[in-house]
Amino acid sequence: MKTICLYFEIHQITHLKRYRFFDIGTDHYYYDDYENERSVTEIAERSYMPALQTLLDMIKASNKYFKVAFSISGVGMEQLEMHAPQVIELLQQLGETGCVEFLAEPYSHGLASLVNPESFAAEVKRQCQKIKEYFGQEPKVLRNSSLIYSDEIGFQASEMGFKGMLTEGAKHILGWKSPHYIYNCAMAPNLKLLLRDVTLSDDISLRFNNSEWEGYPLFADDYIGRIAKFPDQEQVIGIFMELSALGIAQPLSSGILQFIKALPVCAKTKGITFSTPTEIFMKGKSVGPINVPDTLSWTDEERDVSSWLGNPMQREAFNKLYSVADRVRIANDPRINQDWDYLQASNNFQFMTTKPTRIMVDRGIYSSPFDAFTNYMNILGDFLRRVNDLYPEEIDNDELNSLLTTIRNQGEEIERKTKEINRLQTKIEKIEAESDKLRDKIEKKQAKPKAKPKAKPKAKPKAKPKA
Repeated sequence: MKTICLYFEIHQITHLKRYRFFDIGTDHYYYDDYENERSVTEIAERSYMPALQTLLDMIKASNKYFKVAFSISGVGMEQLEMHAPQVIELLQQLGETGCVEFLAEPYSHGLASLVNPESFAAEVKRQCQKIKEYFGQEPKVLRNSSLIYSDEIGFQASEMGFKGMLTEGAKHILGWKSPHYIYNCAMAPNLKLLLRDVTLSDDISLRFNNSEWEGYPLFADDYIGRIAKFPDQEQVIGIFMELSALGIAQPLSSGILQFIKALPVCAKTKGITFSTPTEIFMKGKSVGPINVPDTLSWTDEERDVSSWLGNPMQREAFNKLYSVADRVRIANDPRINQDWDYLQASNNFQFMTTKPTRIMVDRGIYSSPFDAFTNYMNILGDFLRRVNDLYPEEIDNDELNSLLTTIRNQGEEIERKTKEINRLQTKIEKIEAESDKLRDKIEKKQAKPKAKPKAKPKAKPKAKPKA
């Protein structure tokens, strides 16, 4: 029986403000609060809220026949917490239906998996903790930023305990193979892979409202009919996209939500079900490995990482940022960590792209890729200075790690001794209180007047004998 895995990404960039060279060393706040609030509010109203409400209605109307999966970046959740908490509340309602799975992904929606495995693992762990806190689920499936994947990344995901990953069904990787099967990582056979059907996904997320597209207009029954015609052996259909496709990339006026809402009804008539990634991995077996020696993603025609690292400016910014990755992780300073999360977001590097692309890049405040690079590098210059002010460059990473480990151990030892002192102090106070009670008792007893002894009766005089 064929099954559809419908998955949506939710990520919200933290917009950087205009930052001049002369701000370096004097201004340590890098963000455009007005633009962050405006953009989050807008996308929540135009996309997230109506789309999520539609998905919730679909689950209820189908008697839980319909199922869906989400991944949410940690920085995206922070923006929603501040400016659109109603979106999180609606996601929680979806989670309570039992028909929604929340996946793991890097907290920052960054590119650490390409260069620093330790930072990547730490980020994923933090995002999993946030998912557990908000939705009560412990993610079992990993979805990397923009579906970035390679054999090495898959191996690390397996080492981290994940049962499966989502990635792109790129033709240059699959060759003659179909994306409609479960595969496994070439370096870790126990890690299963679920692939995105590029055509079916982009028909909805990119082409739905394009009147010049040969498939326009797209109707739900025709769309499901195409899936039903796939060979019987091809039973897993991965349809992955950003949630903002429903309302932003494809405006609500296009009828996109009506199309989505009709999918379960049409699928049921064809005997096609909906499943979450974990359900698919639990029920299905891998048909074999996929070899991905070079990194792939779901971005642009090349399906690689050139959107973020394709020119010298991007690589310069990337290398400068991650040159302090180990120091930031070792130091674990709260304010530095927050800026580190926001500066890692992959969008910052995409703004610098010089690639011609059929998908327009919204650069926001930037007039050109060079403008984006200059602004980012000014901010990065201040950030690197702050990191080095905390922990000078003269101290290498091993020495810094040893020093901070010693400090942490000493702190833990002091904490243990403080607890022991507090425990003994409490015990002493208890003993003293008992001693005071006993002393009072003794003193009261001693102060009580003694009863006078009874006088002995006088002896009667003996009678004189009669003469």
